[in-house]
Amino acid sequence: MRMQAMIFKRKATAIKRLLVVEDEPLVAFDNEYFLVGEGYEVIATVDNAADAIAALQAHEIDAVLLDVNLAGDQSGVDVARAAQALGVAVLFLSGSIPDDAGEFAMAALSKPYGQRDLAAALKAVDAMVAGRAPAGVPASVRLFG
Repeated sequence: MRMQAMIFKRKATAIKRLLVVEDEPLVAFDNEYFLVGEGYEVIATVDNAADAIAALQAHEIDAVLLDVNLAGDQSGVDVARAAQALGVAVLFLSGSIPDDAGEFAMAALSKPYGQRDLAAALKAVDAMVAGRAPAGVPASVRLFG
């Protein structure tokens, strides 16, 4: 009996290009390394709101992964508002999620978090962007809208 090879394709995703906004260097590096390994294209990793907003305006970005407390005068909330105005999905990754985060973010994952939860949060946001109901969302992920 001859067995034919099966080719498995990854499910098409709505989110491919990411902006990582994190002012803790080790967390930023770990996230970028993990996300690239998961098949995402990390357009930029920045540590402040001004650079994040500039990157949003200069590049085609599908989603921003965003800490709330950043270096500089502006916060992640300022970046989230700019991203929302440009139609870019926002996923907060922070130890201090604002009470009104649902007004400008699709989801939030509280620090500390593991890579499995980060991947699940991104898949949930991807489903929401694509108009599908997220499935298998861990309790650590808060969905808005």
